[in-house]
Amino acid sequence: MGIAIVIVAIIALLLLITIAKMHPFVALILISVGVGLAMGMPLIAPSPETPGIIDSIKAGLGNTLGFLAIVLALGTMLGKMMAESGGAERIAKTLIARFGQKRVHWAMMVVAFLVGIPVFFQVGFVLLIPLVFTIAIETGISLITIGIPLVAGLSVVHGLVPPHPAAMAAVGIFKADVGKTILYSIIVGLPTAIIAGPLYGKWIGARMYKKVPAEIAEQLVQHKETRELPAFGNTLFTILLPVILMLIASIANVTLDQTLEAAKVLRFIGDPIVALLIATIYSFFSLGYARGFNRDNVLKFANDCLGPVANILLVIGAGGAFNKVLLDSGIGQQIAEAAKHSHLSPLLLGWGIAALIRVATGSATVSMMTAAGIVAPIAATMSGTNMELLVLATGAGSLILSHVNDSGFWMIKEYFGMTVKETLMTWTVMETIISVVAFIFILLLNVIL
Repeated sequence: MGIAIVIVAIIALLLLITIAKMHPFVALILISVGVGLAMGMPLIAPSPETPGIIDSIKAGLGNTLGFLAIVLALGTMLGKMMAESGGAERIAKTLIARFGQKRVHWAMMVVAFLVGIPVFFQVGFVLLIPLVFTIAIETGISLITIGIPLVAGLSVVHGLVPPHPAAMAAVGIFKADVGKTILYSIIVGLPTAIIAGPLYGKWIGARMYKKVPAEIAEQLVQHKETRELPAFGNTLFTILLPVILMLIASIANVTLDQTLEAAKVLRFIGDPIVALLIATIYSFFSLGYARGFNRDNVLKFANDCLGPVANILLVIGAGGAFNKVLLDSGIGQQIAEAAKHSHLSPLLLGWGIAALIRVATGSATVSMMTAAGIVAPIAATMSGTNMELLVLATGAGSLILSHVNDSGFWMIKEYFGMTVKETLMTWTVMETIISVVAFIFILLLNVIL
């Protein structure tokens, strides 16, 4: 019953946005209410343990934006400073010169894979998207050809590689070895990112030409002027500063006694929000005042760039609300209960359960954690199960078929200026390629090991 309701809800949502031309924010909230009613959720919460429909919507929107609103706002300001100073153009020109125009999409995948290791998907995305826009404008190549390798590299690392939260939690649940899991995740992740990123990106980009959306380009791409561009080293350090801070925090988390004040301070400055705040303030000096801009200029840049983000934030928040209603309605639990009685191998079971919950609820983290909780006791009774590969299989399953119930879907749609159909043809297909290809590599690695 629950799966049927999800399917009907998704079809209705697509019709409201594409045929009725309803704004995605309104459509998502409306469908969230409809799903809650169809699943028998109470209108008003009878107790704190049983959320009502409106409570779920508010919690989903608030939880999603509680982190993302700060990240996108600070990331956009940092991107604006890179654009106005010419920093994004400097890095873009350097990458084009080093890799060549025909191979610059490979450069984006490599950069995303490396940057994505210590940072969240959303943080890496807002840090690197100005480069994608600048390169697309400089070269005239389709935004899809440049952008898909970026999100593929970030997505693979986010889903498969510890210390990302879900992957790290799954390591604990399966009692896997962290070092081996990281090693196997890189062996599986790199070829997966190549296939889903540069290879698929070039193929789909040749069939779907997209320009950088004018409103966002206005904020994140430098206006052509004759002034000298900033130094490559200074610009690179500015954009990598939050990555460096988060990487230091990750190392401190593993190597230091967590009761020490030094460990607490390093974890604090390595939090994504604090790291981005430090990097953004640093950019005001390194790419602002040092480049001849005064305080009024920097304030104007920070104010101007936030306008276009407002619509993106609302749509992402509504996607989070839809996701939360699906979770609170118990649909994910229904799938989990049905999967318990199957007699599949642990690798296939972990991938399959995570995939089903991902498709139904839209949350990669929830699907990975739920699948790990179900499969761990089953795998523990079966000798010869490689727990490190089981972590990767569950992570691969949690990435499949991102669509309209995933807030990430709406973020990619809005930033890339695509329709729902175009986002399904690019982002959704790319995520599915990552999931399936990674699982194939995991099975091959399992045979070798």
